[in-house]
Amino acid sequence: MTNTAPADPERPIPSRVLLRGGTIHSPQEPFATAMLIEDGEVAWLGSDSAADVAHADSVDEVVQLRGALVTPAFTDAHVHLTSAGLALAGLDLHDAVSLTDALDRIASFAAGLPAGETVIGQGWDESRWPERRAPSPAELDRAVGGRPAYLSRADVHSALVSPALVAAVPQVRGAVGFEEETGLVRQEAHHVVRRAAYALLGPGARGAFQAAALRRAAELGIGAVHECGGPDISGEADFLQVLAAGRESAGPEVFGYWGEFGAAAKAVELGAVGAGGDLFLDGSIGSHTACVAHPYADKDTLGAAYAGAEQVAEHVVGCTEAGVQAGFHVIGDAAMATLLDGFDAAAARVGRDALYRIGHRVEHAEMIPAGGVERLLAFGIIASVQPAFDAAWGGAEGMYAERLGAERARAMNPFAALQRAGVPLAFGSDAPVTALDPWGGVRAAAFHRTPEHRISVRAAFAAHTRGGWRALGARATASGTLVLGEPATYAVWDVDPEDVIVQAADERLSAWSTDPRSGVPGLPDLAPGRAVPAAVRTVVRGRTVFDAGWL
Repeated sequence: MTNTAPADPERPIPSRVLLRGGTIHSPQEPFATAMLIEDGEVAWLGSDSAADVAHADSVDEVVQLRGALVTPAFTDAHVHLTSAGLALAGLDLHDAVSLTDALDRIASFAAGLPAGETVIGQGWDESRWPERRAPSPAELDRAVGGRPAYLSRADVHSALVSPALVAAVPQVRGAVGFEEETGLVRQEAHHVVRRAAYALLGPGARGAFQAAALRRAAELGIGAVHECGGPDISGEADFLQVLAAGRESAGPEVFGYWGEFGAAAKAVELGAVGAGGDLFLDGSIGSHTACVAHPYADKDTLGAAYAGAEQVAEHVVGCTEAGVQAGFHVIGDAAMATLLDGFDAAAARVGRDALYRIGHRVEHAEMIPAGGVERLLAFGIIASVQPAFDAAWGGAEGMYAERLGAERARAMNPFAALQRAGVPLAFGSDAPVTALDPWGGVRAAAFHRTPEHRISVRAAFAAHTRGGWRALGARATASGTLVLGEPATYAVWDVDPEDVIVQAADERLSAWSTDPRSGVPGLPDLAPGRAVPAAVRTVVRGRTVFDAGWL
């Protein structure tokens, strides 16, 4: 047995590595128990006995898998690394169970900061608390000891700001979405204070948070992430530092999207793979800012429309002519209608085939009006979606039903309809909105709270591996599968071989034989209540980026 040292960017990559004695998840060799890696690529797949005869004496390293499962590493197609790292290493309120609990956590965190330092945190969700409300400005001010404070809601589309931060950013008072009596900021007011708050993070702090997020991703078997930045999210300095972290660290690969209208050339200049990601057409359901066709059930509003079809068309045309992916944040059904109308207008100018060749993106796509799935397919749009949203807020008793009513909530996140139509799916977390948790995302899609929206574990896994690479369009440098000639980007999982199965959430989804003789590669049993598999090693292009010391 040969152990690999912990992730080390200076450690040379072994030229030839043989993995044997496990289960290799490969569509090319579904019964493979061994895999040869040569110069960072998959060079051979087969049985242990064949490996021992042909390769055992000519390799630099032999890894005894001890029955472990080897799969392609996951791709998380939508993250915000600095904010995700802040949730891991800073003030995170996702688990706060009440208003009182949240205030206690805020006060404890603030007490540990130097006098006058700004409190930055995230993750509170009043819809989960018995009090059903956020802290008042007075309560927040007491908790932070009079400091400036910015605390984003779980969906990161609204935030609480302390009186001291309002005083430090006076321009917020004239911005749309500022509520001085509640201390809440939405829409443009939120963008104003978020930019100001994150500007207070220096390069050292940002780097620490980014490193924490990349480290956590590697620990979870994630080999690549799509960073979604923009002027209203984190700013250019943060975006450039994230891309640099991806190049320089021993961790997952980082592909960046820059969300700014009319900025295809700028996106390329910054090193982005596309001019999209969180290019907002609307906000979120939780903050009542997703743009919907009919008023919210619990508030007399249609949400917020941040752009019209004409702006969408101009951006899509500009990106298409530049050969760059466009992408848009879309959650509400009215926002989706705006997106599709914009693509109609763009197609009239550059042709539908030109749009289809690029493969533009839509992020989230939670509410799709009648006929919208077919229109997404017709334009070749890739749906970058987050199954954990349904796990967190779906269902008859969830926040979506509270905000929209049970009937509209049931129609949300229609993964099965998108898959049946042939719309490409790419899965992500939108971390820190929901945590980095790829197996949890696969399970959330396979066991969707609304049964008719479920897809198979196999299809969900493909969306979280191959789908993320496909979503990069022409900038993809891998397929997300373990086949000959592909990059050796994989994860090793501590899974009992008896728990590696071909699984469907219900009989409707079993579109292939579950007989082992059929050669369909299996995956871990993800039935609700079971623990998700633990990664024991993650490898990116032949370099180990995480090692639990298990092998």
